[in-house]
Amino acid sequence: MTESTAINTVGLIGLGNMGAALAKRLSATFQVVGFDLDPGRREQAAAHGVKAVSSAAEVADSAPAIVLSLPHPAASRATIDLLLERPGIAGATVIETSTVLPTDAREMGARCAERGVGYVDAAIQSGVASVIAGDTQLLIGGPAEAVAAAAPVLEAITHRRHHLGDTGAGMAAKVVNNAVAHDVYVVLSEALALWRAHGLELNTFVEIIGDPEGGLVRPLTHRIGERLADRNFEGGMPTDAARKDSVLALEMAQRAGVPLFATQAVHTVYDLALAAGLGRSDYSAVATLWEGWEKRA
Repeated sequence: MTESTAINTVGLIGLGNMGAALAKRLSATFQVVGFDLDPGRREQAAAHGVKAVSSAAEVADSAPAIVLSLPHPAASRATIDLLLERPGIAGATVIETSTVLPTDAREMGARCAERGVGYVDAAIQSGVASVIAGDTQLLIGGPAEAVAAAAPVLEAITHRRHHLGDTGAGMAAKVVNNAVAHDVYVVLSEALALWRAHGLELNTFVEIIGDPEGGLVRPLTHRIGERLADRNFEGGMPTDAARKDSVLALEMAQRAGVPLFATQAVHTVYDLALAAGLGRSDYSAVATLWEGWEKRA
C-alpha cells in the first residue's frame, strides 16, 4: 500500500476488548473485516457492523491495511507468519497495536519489508474508553513511508499521534510508560498506607501529592524536564537532604508498622549517589548514575 492508495477496507485481527474498541472507531470511516479465534467475539463484532470472517487469511486477502490487536507477542509473530504466506500480501501495510517488545517489532518489520509489506508499530497509550472516544494517544514507530501509508487508518483511530522514530520506537515508549505507571502505583500505594497510618484522608492524599508542586508531578516536570534536561545541578535540594528525607520516611514507617518495599529500594540509590560524590548536587543529578552504568553495560 503506497501513500496515494485509497483505503476503503481495513482488516482487524483480534476482537477482544481493545480490538472491539478499535473496530468501533475504524468502522465509522472504513469497512472493517475482522477475525478472532473466539467465535463469540466474531459474533459480537458482526452485530456492530464488522464483516466477521473465519480466518486471518481472509482478512489478509480482503484489506490493504491490517490492524493487529493481539494479547501477546507470540500471537503477533504467528499472525505475521500467516500473513506473509498470502500470495497477494505485497503492498499491504500492517499496523501493530498489540503491546510487543521493540525487538519483536523490529524483527517483524524486517520480515515484512522482505515481502514488500509495510509495518508500523502504533502502541495505544490509554484504555478502551479513550480509544472509543478517539482521545487515546498512539505512540508510533516505523519508516516514514510506512507511517504515511498507514496515516488514514491512524487518523481514524485518534488525532493524538506521535511518530517517535524508526520501527520499535512506539513499543519502546509504551513499555517504558507502562513500567512507570505500574512502578509509581506501588510507590503511591505504600505512601498512602503511611499517610493513613497517621490519620490523614485519602482525598487529601490525592490533592496534595498530585499538586503541580507535589511529590508526584514535580520530579517529572522540574527535576527531569528542567534540571536534568539543562544539566543544571547547582542549588535546589541537595541529594544528601533528599537522602535524609528518605531516612525519615523509613523511620516513620517502621514506627507505624508500615512496610515500604519500593522506598527501601530507592533509598539504596541515594546511598549510591552520595558515594558517587553527588551529595551537594541537586538530587536531579541522581539520574546521572544510570549514564555511567549504561556506559559499562
